[in-house]
Amino acid sequence: MIKEMRWGILSTGLIADQFTRDVQRLSDHKVVSVGSRSLEKANEFADRFSIKKRHGSYIELFNDPEVDGIYVATHHPLHARDTIAALSAGKPVLCEKPFAMSYEETKAMVDKAHEKNLLLMEAMWARYLPHMVRIREIINSGVLGEIISVRADHGQWFKLDPEFRLFKPELGGGALFDLGIYVVSFASMVLGTPERVTARSTKAFTGVDGQTSIILEYKSGAQAILTATNLAATPNRALIVGRDARIEIDRTFYAPTTFRVINNKDEIIDGWDKKYVGHGLREEAAEFARCLRSGEKESPMMPLAETLSIMKTLDEVKSQIGLTFPEFIK
Repeated sequence: MIKEMRWGILSTGLIADQFTRDVQRLSDHKVVSVGSRSLEKANEFADRFSIKKRHGSYIELFNDPEVDGIYVATHHPLHARDTIAALSAGKPVLCEKPFAMSYEETKAMVDKAHEKNLLLMEAMWARYLPHMVRIREIINSGVLGEIISVRADHGQWFKLDPEFRLFKPELGGGALFDLGIYVVSFASMVLGTPERVTARSTKAFTGVDGQTSIILEYKSGAQAILTATNLAATPNRALIVGRDARIEIDRTFYAPTTFRVINNKDEIIDGWDKKYVGHGLREEAAEFARCLRSGEKESPMMPLAETLSIMKTLDEVKSQIGLTFPEFIK
């Protein structure tokens, strides 16, 4: 039984910084090792967080005997390669979203986890947040009645810099994979796998998608209307509409926030307004550690079958909007 969860952090970018900072709020978790292609960057990161061990190669990190699990936070196009390498070295993996760049890559990652009999989990951090847990409980209670529609938008304003990763094709940039993953995953959480996908997009100045709109249709007749853009700031809200009631999730829906459950008489019958301290990334770390301690090979909150389903949806969106990515420049 693992008492203290000992993390190895792969890469030293912004999301790795935020994850490490938030995990330090957990008394039974410790970041013990960091790996980067640059020992200088590994040292800088380790010094910032008082991490004892630092490695100038990913393989050294994967082979560190003091590490219980690897958090993969490299660029999107490297998720599959790095996750498979870590699993091959015998390490359980929490991999950042988007999990990979295609269904094919995702399947290879899942297959390797099964082959090695190791825990693998998608770091879709919104899924593990307390308000999202409560939303699933409310949906499962039946108080909303039959779900009719889901709406979610995710838009952020960024400077039009061709070197910024969200606009850089070789880094897997664009609205769909960096921002759209949140709205697609949210619809999946509520409605499951769609029967039909319709997508339209406008390209940004570098050729990646700058704005993408998606309609998902389901066997039940329900629809999800989803939008993502890296060209402008949007409300970043979400809505789940049932025959008997609806859930209105405030800005920013995928981060710690508030929501209300409103019936057909426009009466608030439930909600969430609890204060949250910290970023929220520690919730996925806690769930990963729980799974590892219990011997589970995937999380019931984010099953691998659902991760595969989401990637199939993203593949279909990519195909419809003509989104392609060049080979990553290592």
